[in-house]
Amino acid sequence: MSGKQSKRDSFSSKFGVIAAAAGSAVGLGNIWKFPYITGVYGGGAFLFVYLGFILAIGLPIMLSELIIGRKSKRNAFGAFKKLAPKSVWKYIGILGIAAAFMILSFYGVIAGWSIEYIFMAVVDGFKDTSPGEISTAFTAFIESPVKPVAFQLLFMLLTGAIVIVGVRKGIEKYTKVLMPLLVVIIIILDIKAISLKGSETGLKFLFHPDFSKLTGEGILSALGHAFFSLSLGMGTLITYGSYIRDDNNLLNTAIQVTVADTLIAVLAGIAIFPAVFAFGIEPNSGPGLVFITLPNVFQQMPGGHIFSILFFVLLTVAALTSAISILEVVVAYFTEELNMNRKWATVLATIFISFLGIICSLSMGVFKNHSFYNLNFFDLLDWVSANILLPSGGLLVSLFIGWYFGRKKIRKELEKGGHIGSALLSVFMFLVKFIAPVAIAMVLLHGTGLLDLEWFMPAK
Repeated sequence: MSGKQSKRDSFSSKFGVIAAAAGSAVGLGNIWKFPYITGVYGGGAFLFVYLGFILAIGLPIMLSELIIGRKSKRNAFGAFKKLAPKSVWKYIGILGIAAAFMILSFYGVIAGWSIEYIFMAVVDGFKDTSPGEISTAFTAFIESPVKPVAFQLLFMLLTGAIVIVGVRKGIEKYTKVLMPLLVVIIIILDIKAISLKGSETGLKFLFHPDFSKLTGEGILSALGHAFFSLSLGMGTLITYGSYIRDDNNLLNTAIQVTVADTLIAVLAGIAIFPAVFAFGIEPNSGPGLVFITLPNVFQQMPGGHIFSILFFVLLTVAALTSAISILEVVVAYFTEELNMNRKWATVLATIFISFLGIICSLSMGVFKNHSFYNLNFFDLLDWVSANILLPSGGLLVSLFIGWYFGRKKIRKELEKGGHIGSALLSVFMFLVKFIAPVAIAMVLLHGTGLLDLEWFMPAK
């Protein structure tokens, strides 16, 4: 069961790096959250603020994680042990490992729902159903003790089957196919959505700048999403960074992944909300948007049968590319810190995470009367990971790079496969030393209920 690999795996191409890292960043939040909060908090006004946060916080932290990963050539926990062996910094990687365990356990449950809805779309299961019937059917499905668990296990099996093969033959090979597929599907859905009569209302919802809606809560939402959207704080980019060859330009990689993630989120909004408004349906976000509102849209839309299939395939692909990266965080930890081979590491990680996922799924049905601080097990793991582990991990990464690692080491790593000028490096150092820590601390304080910005920009 144990035994170290003789040679560490790596990505074989620059496109493979971009596809894998972008696949990690692009997930369910790009589809069911970002477009909605963009519209609610002022459309173009929100986008302007969001892009500012992406440049000032998201991109620098992503680059920091890639630097840590490639410099150490280790997993998310081992990286800090190697780079800071005699300091307390060596322990901070455990936050990413814990976050990966928690997030994939409930993420797999939602991904399982999307697989079930692919089958429903194939058999035209949304046809001639009322909004109330669609909502009732969804509630009955997620509360079932059998079907959601079965589809969650199917999704985890698929994720594990890709990761077990390795970085080059598994993760890189499949993300190089899945990411182009995702882009093609989303463009097809965009074309259909904007061709619908009345779609301009949805486009206005997304893009018309309305600064009166940009409240303090909206600014914090932009800040939080700029952080969470790029898969920061959970060790995925440290792990993937450790597989990047020295001839790759890390700055270019980070920029390309950030652009891809933002572009896909915007395209998702174009695919969804013009169609929602075209049929006079009230927009919402989260599972309610994709599993209740959109099936209602599809069953009214000409050709909705085909487009519903495409959408739920899109949702599953987005979930899968993210899940692959999250599982790899745990697998890399098992192989390097617990001295397992990849096969056993993947099998055990998949089993452990699936077990937690089963509890998450059952907490919405069989165990729904059991709660922790008024949260079921699913929501508890979601809250702890999103509000404590991820922002804490990102904050510590920023402080580690900005105050411990050192400018010379950073420059040396960034100039492998590229060049960075002194002025640009100074901007990066200023952002990771001062701006990013303060901003991420605000996300952490807000998530735990200790900070509210409504006093600064009250709702109008």
